Amino acid sequence: MAVRGRDARGRRPRLPRRAAGPVLAVLLTASACSAPADADTSLTVREIDATLERRAAAVLARDPAGYLDALAPDAAKLRAAQRTELANLADVPLKSWSYEVKGITEEDGDWATAEVELRYRIDGYDTAPVAAHRTLELMRDGERWYVSADRPAKGASDQLWHQGEVEVVRGAHSLVLGVGRPEEELRQIADTVDLAVPAVSDAWPQPWARRVVVHVPDSVESMAGLLGSPETSYRGIAAVTTGEAGTTGERPALADRVIVNPQAYASLGSFGQRVVLTHETTHVATRTSTSTATPVWLSEGFADWAAYRGEDRTPDLIAPELTGAVRAGDVPAGLPDDKDFGFDGDPAELARAYESAWMACELIAERWGKEKLTAFYAAVGAHPGRDGAVEQAMGSVLDTTPEEFTADWRDYLSARLG
Repeated sequence: MAVRGRDARGRRPRLPRRAAGPVLAVLLTASACSAPADADTSLTVREIDATLERRAAAVLARDPAGYLDALAPDAAKLRAAQRTELANLADVPLKSWSYEVKGITEEDGDWATAEVELRYRIDGYDTAPVAAHRTLELMRDGERWYVSADRPAKGASDQLWHQGEVEVVRGAHSLVLGVGRPEEELRQIADTVDLAVPAVSDAWPQPWARRVVVHVPDSVESMAGLLGSPETSYRGIAAVTTGEAGTTGERPALADRVIVNPQAYASLGSFGQRVVLTHETTHVATRTSTSTATPVWLSEGFADWAAYRGEDRTPDLIAPELTGAVRAGDVPAGLPDDKDFGFDGDPAELARAYESAWMACELIAERWGKEKLTAFYAAVGAHPGRDGAVEQAMGSVLDTTPEEFTADWRDYLSARLG
């Protein structure tokens, strides 16, 4: 079976995007003329689905021959890369693995380009799937379609197993997946997460999975590759949590991953490492109560509050940048905006934003109590949108207003840090 339809440099000519059925119906004078195009596209999707179902079954069965059977035989580089990819996944405990064709963006006889969503779950850890978007090029030979190219969709990124062989370390509450990192490092991270989970459960008593999946790539460059962002954004960041915010009860949030920057994380002492992973674990726990209505100051401040509450450190040591500003007479006028938490800005300003948010949550916990803080967080996240979310929750849960709270918070900063 030859790979056909390439130009002199081995590339397949790009074709105009096929119009959707409703557009064709307008352009064609006879309604019957649009039916075959829709039927052909639908048939193509079903045939590609059949190929991808066989591929998914081979992944779960750890069947290299079955996995490669879905690939174009003449695509030697792709076959070698996909064989390595499947081997890299060998130790990852998969519960499910499936594909869904989201659309056909190009089709020309025996050639098609499909936008596909890969969904997978890790056994014992994920209560919902992780979604990864892929662009597949396919060719048809006879009655079957074969994958001839597989890459991240526009704006998407690769997964950990695309970067190398995945080593798996299990903890009591954690699963650490690493590439190119020493096993003892992965074990230490698992142990630290195992300490974080009960601490977070005490801070956030609402139901959550109480299990955390951590990815440890081999470098900050690889970390940035997993996140689809420039590495400069993460050089000083020890870890981040990926996931999709809840949507006020419409559907569950997708599974989270804590991704560690191995260089920045290693530069921390045990205290810093414990705080970082407890902070990130808090994001995992609160995900279903975090929505587009939740301001960043609340999500990040609550995560810091949960991380620091069991530590024996004074406020000036936890918030050195903010302490310096307050003692210089520069008390913030208001709570930080979302944009103040960008990783690519001034590190001192970023630190002050985090510290300001922590002190806001510390104030709520101290004055109203831990239960009111968690209730406030949940009430904000349950609001249908950002507008009015904080105002309504402050009124109903804390019996205050944003203006009164801001004034109290500024006084609190002066009293605790001045």
